[in-house]
Amino acid sequence: MSEVRLTTPSYLVLGIIDKLGEASPYDVKVEAARTVAPFWSMPHAQVYAQCDRLLEAGLLSEVRQPGGRNRRLMSLTEEGAAALRGWLADPAFVPVEARERGILKLWFGASPRVHAPVQIDEHRRTLDEYEGLAHDVGELLTRGQREALEFGIRYERMMVDFWQWVESREP
Repeated sequence: MSEVRLTTPSYLVLGIIDKLGEASPYDVKVEAARTVAPFWSMPHAQVYAQCDRLLEAGLLSEVRQPGGRNRRLMSLTEEGAAALRGWLADPAFVPVEARERGILKLWFGASPRVHAPVQIDEHRRTLDEYEGLAHDVGELLTRGQREALEFGIRYERMMVDFWQWVESREP
């Protein structure tokens, strides 16, 4: 085992494996895409790299399924579970890094007349999806999942409002 610096992607992998009980890197990738991707994207290659790092650090254990593909199934070790619990209990504030391509384009001189209508439409579409999800399965979600979905709803509302403001400023 070696000492490893844990990052948010590390905890994402630990959290998903914890929720699933055991998982292959592919299972983690699929579950991340299915659940947290709207508010935390993680490239597929990073999932596999994180799994390897966490195995090496002793935070995950691995068994290989016998048979053709020799599939790797990982689960949290006691140390991995403790690391995840510690991270979940840590209330430290980390500033948000807004990575909105449209806003970056505005910064460098893109035309609001061209970009605002597209941004408004796309953020409204996403808002409609999130509100539909809240309506259809909101009661089935855990409190934390529902709160994360509510964040997405409020974020999309704010983005629609922002781009409408940008559009209204155009001469």
